[in-house]
Amino acid sequence: MKSAIKIVIAVVLSTFALQVAAQSSAQQYPSRPVRVIVPFAAAGPTDFVARIVAQKLSEAWGQQFIVDNRSGAGGNIGMGIAAAAAGDGYTLIFVSSSLMVNPSLYKTVPYDPQKSFAPISNIAASPHVFFTHPSLPVKSIAELIAAVKKDPKNYSISSPGIGTVPHLSSVLLGLDAKIDLVIVPYGGGGPSLLAVVGNQIPFGCQAIPPVTPHIKAGRVRALAMTSDKRSEIVPDVPTMAELGFKGHEADTISGMLVTAGTPAAIVKKLHVETVRAITSPDVKARIAEQGYDIILSSPQEFAEKIKHDVAKWGKVVKDANIVVN
Repeated sequence: MKSAIKIVIAVVLSTFALQVAAQSSAQQYPSRPVRVIVPFAAAGPTDFVARIVAQKLSEAWGQQFIVDNRSGAGGNIGMGIAAAAAGDGYTLIFVSSSLMVNPSLYKTVPYDPQKSFAPISNIAASPHVFFTHPSLPVKSIAELIAAVKKDPKNYSISSPGIGTVPHLSSVLLGLDAKIDLVIVPYGGGGPSLLAVVGNQIPFGCQAIPPVTPHIKAGRVRALAMTSDKRSEIVPDVPTMAELGFKGHEADTISGMLVTAGTPAAIVKKLHVETVRAITSPDVKARIAEQGYDIILSSPQEFAEKIKHDVAKWGKVVKDANIVVN
């Protein structure tokens, strides 16, 4: 009996010691430079948000938050590096929606979207816009569908690449509208957009930020948004839900995570300071000017978003039989 009591006391004391050590670690964090992995090339939308946050965290805590671009394989290389890092809070990763899409798109990925990371926050999201060259007499999604049904060989839609969420949004439109919509993948958002601006491809679908100036200049015509509400940037453009397409809400996220196993106190500390950084007037304005909706979800809300989108886009990939490798 005494022996059992001693074991229980030892376990309690050990647990208490670990909790004290974890709290002390969180209070001292960060005590050395932090690596911030961006699994895409510099100057892209994910990199844009990551560098803003990294700078603000460096200023707040007096330690360097060093952005490390590790692009390749649709983000899989960088996400794999982050997943294999120590769970101590010294490896952060900023992701796009490929975090949730890639597990169903690729035969193997070096991470588990729900187990390899501890979510910090879905910082911002960019809804997508369907658009067309203004020379076409197509002014709505209904007219796009009618045109494709009438002559599918002459109407195609550009996307930033196979497996990107704009690509999958186009796939979903084709599936639900029962049209043979030919999707032309490009090597990024820039070439995809220019193909429509240059009237090489009649339609396009991609994140709103780079398309906005072309809409306002009349170089392309916006048809519909994939957001759950109208955009303040282009308030006259209806949402897909308004047009009768339920479940077509989609966005390209800019989310922040840390390697799994990181103490909860550090996760909370990172979340609180990131929210403070993003809600500062100068940062909020910079992000909004790019066409992003600022989300700033809690870690729990971001975890639910990841779970939901893994299932949603996994079904689209399966139904359309999309395979990358």
